[in-house]
Amino acid sequence: MSNRSKYFALPGLAFAAGIASIMISGAAYAELPVNWQMGFQAAASPIMEDINNFHNLLLALTGGIVLLVFVLLANVVVRFNARANPKAATFTHNTILEVAWTAIPIFILLIIAIPSFRLMYAEDVAPEAGLTLKLTGNQWYWTAEYPDVTANGAPVSYDMVMLEDAERPAGAPRLLAVDNELVVPVDTVVRVIVTASDVIHAFAMPAMGVKIDAVPGRLNETWFKATREGTFYGQCSELCGARHAFMPLALKVVSEPAFAVWIEAAKLKYAAAPARIPAKPSTELAAAGAP
Repeated sequence: MSNRSKYFALPGLAFAAGIASIMISGAAYAELPVNWQMGFQAAASPIMEDINNFHNLLLALTGGIVLLVFVLLANVVVRFNARANPKAATFTHNTILEVAWTAIPIFILLIIAIPSFRLMYAEDVAPEAGLTLKLTGNQWYWTAEYPDVTANGAPVSYDMVMLEDAERPAGAPRLLAVDNELVVPVDTVVRVIVTASDVIHAFAMPAMGVKIDAVPGRLNETWFKATREGTFYGQCSELCGARHAFMPLALKVVSEPAFAVWIEAAKLKYAAAPARIPAKPSTELAAAGAP
């Protein structure tokens, strides 16, 4: 588990129970968020690492602002109450103060803007991809397609449906495990094309730092590059109907050799049946004047 994880300090039994839960769940599911965790879960891609760094910068800035405002308010309460200062001042303006409270926020916004724009650009402009995935959101499951991997003349494609409690293998997380996982190689830029077949869904994989809407009739694009092997989980993040909460994604990151083996197995397991082309026109087509 990442050293970035922080935990709330809770008194007594609640604190002890929380720490025990962290130790147990963290050991069993290293790629999942843990109880009492503050901040994001451990990053597994360069983009998510940048998001974590930007988040930490914002925490430092907001913490400093809160502390400054607290000190100023405490100073006003102590020094300018009626008992300590019975004769009120009569001035109404302070040029230095007014310049300061205008310039300092501008400076803070500039500090935020530079990494913010850099991060948005990195998220939007994908490097040259080594693998392409197409994800289609349906009510209420995902369809995965590997456009560059074909079997029987069609791309390898399969559905990802959440496993019910009775179907989950031991140790698999509840409401997140699926019957068929996405599989990608480690240290490879993966281009993800996202769409939907019915209503708006959203593809979200927190450990990879990606979240994008899946809109019917439109192709949206994002990308990620997993930096370590493991199984990571995401969900649909757009309210899409009665079973919105039961539409997870599971991403398995493996080594290059393991991915090559999986691809060959997937071609056999998920091969689409070849389209049947009749040798002669059927009676119905002939009657309709088809050639």
